[in-house]
Amino acid sequence: MSEPSAEEVRAERKRQVALGYRILAAQRWGDLGDGHISARDPERTDCFWLLRYGVSYHQAKVSDLVLVGPDGKLVEGEGVTNTAAYYIHHPILMARPEAVSACHVHTGWGTPFSAEVRPIEPITQEACVFFEDHAIFDDEEVQVQSTEAGARIAQALGGNRAIILRNHGLLTVAARVDEAVGSFVSMERVAEAHMKARHAKPISAEAARFAQKDLVRFGTGRVGFYALVARHIGDPSVVDA
Repeated sequence: MSEPSAEEVRAERKRQVALGYRILAAQRWGDLGDGHISARDPERTDCFWLLRYGVSYHQAKVSDLVLVGPDGKLVEGEGVTNTAAYYIHHPILMARPEAVSACHVHTGWGTPFSAEVRPIEPITQEACVFFEDHAIFDDEEVQVQSTEAGARIAQALGGNRAIILRNHGLLTVAARVDEAVGSFVSMERVAEAHMKARHAKPISAEAARFAQKDLVRFGTGRVGFYALVARHIGDPSVVDA
């Protein structure tokens, strides 16, 4: 089987971004436009796709995506870009050449959990996925207004799959859009468990690493992404317009 062309890779990434926004909407997140999903362009690798500002997440379509350049200006598409997304996503994608996508949205459990500025512990099966594979951005700049602030987030993130942004919320990163989005939904559920189980007893590090190794074999976020598409969206082609 031949490798997919750049055009095919781009089309698939863009479709996953549009579906990802609809998944966020299905969870009742992003009603205030407070989130973003990025997808690095396979050819213009210093540029990334995301939903143009002002489109309701539950109506996101491929045609609503815009390509943001390294200077924050639109390279393709029409409309207004999300400047906060540029300040956060561009530095992360530049610091992580292997990464394709990052996902962040304000949520009912992840945001308050981030205010406690504590790490994820292996208190549930899902939490094991993030054990020793997440970071904390312990910084008071919750109103990210520059790529310099985004660069500090990228530095704190390092090579991890996720980061807790102090007093701000959660963010996930992956080599695929579907993996980043699915991982975000899972991380939100992990945050919920931490907030509800105030006196939980974590499993051992050894047991957590064993569970993690098995859980991530096939891309735990990717599996969750398509389960969410099937449950909440149905026909994926609804975004192809």
